[in-house]
Amino acid sequence: MSKATGLARNTIKQGQKDLEKLKGKCKQFKGIRGISIREPGGGRKREVDKHPEIKIKLKELVESTTRGDPESPLTWTCKSLRNLSSELKSKGHNVSHMIVRALLIEMGYSLQANRKTHEGSNHPDRDRQFEHINQQVQKFQKENQPVISVDTKKKELVGNFKNNGQEWMEKGHPEKVNVYDFPEKKKGKAIPYGVYDIKENKAWVSVGTDSDTSEFAVETIRRWWKFMGAYCYPNAKKILITADGGGSNGTRVRLWKAELQRFADETGMEISVCHFPPATTKWNKIEHRLFSQITKNWRGRPLVSHEVIVNLIENTKTKTGLEVKCGIDRNKYQTGIKISDEEFKKIRIKRNDFHGDWNYTICPIAI
Repeated sequence: MSKATGLARNTIKQGQKDLEKLKGKCKQFKGIRGISIREPGGGRKREVDKHPEIKIKLKELVESTTRGDPESPLTWTCKSLRNLSSELKSKGHNVSHMIVRALLIEMGYSLQANRKTHEGSNHPDRDRQFEHINQQVQKFQKENQPVISVDTKKKELVGNFKNNGQEWMEKGHPEKVNVYDFPEKKKGKAIPYGVYDIKENKAWVSVGTDSDTSEFAVETIRRWWKFMGAYCYPNAKKILITADGGGSNGTRVRLWKAELQRFADETGMEISVCHFPPATTKWNKIEHRLFSQITKNWRGRPLVSHEVIVNLIENTKTKTGLEVKCGIDRNKYQTGIKISDEEFKKIRIKRNDFHGDWNYTICPIAI
């Protein structure tokens, strides 16, 4: 056996002894196939067992506290398994990227994506404003007066462009879209501005083709009232609008208030507005009750035309019975319009005692 295998005679003798011991332990011993004959703890030791400091050095490399430290070797480099392995090798520890992966899992690490949780600095009156909005909403709904949530959805490129998300299709036949997202001048962009009726769970969305201005925002509210609101609330005398504090319906935008004055004069209704505190956009009802549902409905579909966008928005449904109507607004809206002090003084605005910059009512001039 020694001549045939090249093994030392002592090694063969030791193997025979091991087999004899194994026969005694296994009643149905039929050879060594599939049965380990190595004693527990035998074999070459793992690198990490011989050098426990490897775990410490690996943790230092992936620890988040090293971010921003210019002396940290991987501060400005992707912390991939191979990069971590290469860095450990440079420190004298010969470990592969697969060993690094096993060690990270063993140490309780996993791949993590960024999570949006920080809302920025909280305004001291943040909670009180939420309570005020809730009280106003309950008051209007109790009186059967409309309460709407308004906002602008993310602008979309119109054309054969990639749209995030996946949809079921025949395997190997994905939707083919443009390689580059260069805007097409003829098709332009789509600006969806939404009005969501909180009580009725109904919404109107205007898909603008020009600019997101206060005129466009109030025109969308006007269309909602004409095509939906007037039928749901035939006896309405006032409307409550909940909105973010920025954009075309921002708290400091004079044109927003001037356009609301025009709308109030046209309808003869009082228009009350409650703005959400800074950095609390996600609390606006329209965000998760309408816009998120629209995004789900058109995921993975190229928005090739404004008509396609309108159809996809109108066919957005939820289990709670959401109803959406949509239309294209092809009007041209001038940007940079300034409202002078004299024009602003003509607006019949009544500011609330609590944060009049966030909470106010615009009354028709006819009253």
